[in-house]
Amino acid sequence: MTEHAERSIAIIGGGPAGLMAAETLARSGHAVVVYEAKPSVARKFLRAGIGGLNITHDEAYAVFCTRYGAQQASLQAMLDRFPPAALRVWVEALGIATFAGSSGKVFPEGMKAAPLLRAWVQRLRALGVRFQLRHRWLGWDENEALLFDTPAGSIHVRPRATVLALGGGSWPQLGSDGAWVPWLREKAIAVAPLQSANCGFDAAWSEHLRERHAGANLKSVVLRFTDLRGHTSERRGELIISQYGVEGSLIYAYSRRLREAIEANGSATFTLDLAPDRTEEQVSMAVRHARGARSLASHLKGRLNISGVKMALLWETLGKDAGADPGRLARRIKALPITVTATRPLAEAISTAGGVRFSEVDERLMLKVLPGVFLAGEMLDWEAPTGGYLLTACLAQGVWAGEGVRAWLDLIPKA
Repeated sequence: MTEHAERSIAIIGGGPAGLMAAETLARSGHAVVVYEAKPSVARKFLRAGIGGLNITHDEAYAVFCTRYGAQQASLQAMLDRFPPAALRVWVEALGIATFAGSSGKVFPEGMKAAPLLRAWVQRLRALGVRFQLRHRWLGWDENEALLFDTPAGSIHVRPRATVLALGGGSWPQLGSDGAWVPWLREKAIAVAPLQSANCGFDAAWSEHLRERHAGANLKSVVLRFTDLRGHTSERRGELIISQYGVEGSLIYAYSRRLREAIEANGSATFTLDLAPDRTEEQVSMAVRHARGARSLASHLKGRLNISGVKMALLWETLGKDAGADPGRLARRIKALPITVTATRPLAEAISTAGGVRFSEVDERLMLKVLPGVFLAGEMLDWEAPTGGYLLTACLAQGVWAGEGVRAWLDLIPKA
């Protein structure tokens, strides 16, 4: 057992929020050590970039900020300090150009996370940041020193200040396992339960649908949902029919509202417009058009381009007598009800809802009951949809926490 009295600042967690806090402090001339439990940093960041690293979004900034829902007020100053435009400038200063796709999502040139992370770590090392890998934080010891489990045994560290950036509880195999929750609760810090965000949902599919269509991509549909507040919204996109229910970008966009409805009512029902380019009248006319000897499936494919998984979903909800009532069939095509009953487990989710409540930190993101301990990233109680919003807010919080540490240290009398 070894104790170190560090003159450096400890960053616990080597994800985007922690690394940005480290950079912010190192640029100010502070000695910084990043402690990471895994053998390398930012594993979740790398995993998220496999299909194309979405770093932010180029929609109007006022609209961008609304994507954080009820937490917008808590995050606004941080987003203003490091908005999407500043994030793009920061990436490009690493030597990597950015571009906006047709959806407004912003990507680095080449789409991959690895080149960006390599350039970032090189910059951090050049700034003097030290990395202590395979150092798993275990909370505080009886003397309030930081306790770490390392390959060489336990060590106790007393830094000048600490930034906790340990993530939430999603994808625990990559490092964000939520193990920190009981240690903060022991300090009487209010932590909202960690829940799945940007996740799939369970639905009671028939065995036939699961066997024939699990994994099918349901494209060009409009999801419509009325939330607990009575607000109805709709969005066009695509989703995936899975073995257990539904997932995909369109579902993720509604995950917060669906989760809230399930918590309140035990289930949530949304509708899908399977023919969004046709009016209700056009669909009704197409369904009622004489089909002669053709089967209903052939008729709907020819008239409305409905086939495959879309047709299977109609059979799922209407049964074998789907064609017996043309009016009902037309209504289902324009508003097919899907009921979901639970979120998928947190370990499967893209991100985490819940965490340390903002009431527990001051305007600098320092814990009120633990002076010198700051938070950043998914440890805090906020969430956002996919589309670059998560990463932007994590980086903005890293900047804000780093500047908060710097301001707090400036207030401490020099020895």
